[in-house]
Amino acid sequence: MIKIMIADDQELIRESLKVVLDMNPDMQVVALAENGRALLERMKANLPDVVLMDVRMPELDGVQATKIVKERWPQVRIIILTTFDDDEYIYNALKYGASGYLLKGASVQELSGAVRTVVSGGSMLNPQIVGKVVKLFSQMAQSNLSVETDAHGAEELSRTERRVAHYVGCGLSNKEIATQLSLSDGTVRNNLSSALSKLGLRDRTQLAIWAVQTGMAANGEEA
Repeated sequence: MIKIMIADDQELIRESLKVVLDMNPDMQVVALAENGRALLERMKANLPDVVLMDVRMPELDGVQATKIVKERWPQVRIIILTTFDDDEYIYNALKYGASGYLLKGASVQELSGAVRTVVSGGSMLNPQIVGKVVKLFSQMAQSNLSVETDAHGAEELSRTERRVAHYVGCGLSNKEIATQLSLSDGTVRNNLSSALSKLGLRDRTQLAIWAVQTGMAANGEEA
């Protein structure tokens, strides 16, 4: 049974999502929260597998709540639900470890499918949002980069190289990645160089775009 919590400041949306998701025989909504702070309190008593997180909430918004949840309970998957497809929200939600990002207009089938996908270790990104994130990284690089790679190179990546690529896609520096993975800066640099070589990419910005395009940036360390 997949345990789900829903955080949204609109009661009608919270209750509607609960009714819809509880209709799935493999899902159970275990708690509802009106904001990020209330969510954190409820998670102390009953840890869910997945959180459906609204972006704009009072007291503690969904982006900051995502950051705290992933710091305290990294195994919990988070799907951001919002009507706002703003670039900054998209980037920060992925940066802090959201496993998926859907607009509230998604169908019941898409929502249920997204929950099952992230629980199994995958990512769920609205196609429009993927395009925006890739565009953001491209703008950061001030150029239109190509990130075509062959499948063989991706298959050759070691677990550490894939984890480094994940954090590069989340926007972390080498020093921050070293802290996350308990590695030396030199080991991170070596794994980064090796990943770039195997994928045939020029620099870390191309790797970041590739990580977003493939969903690796949203998958978590298990990628």
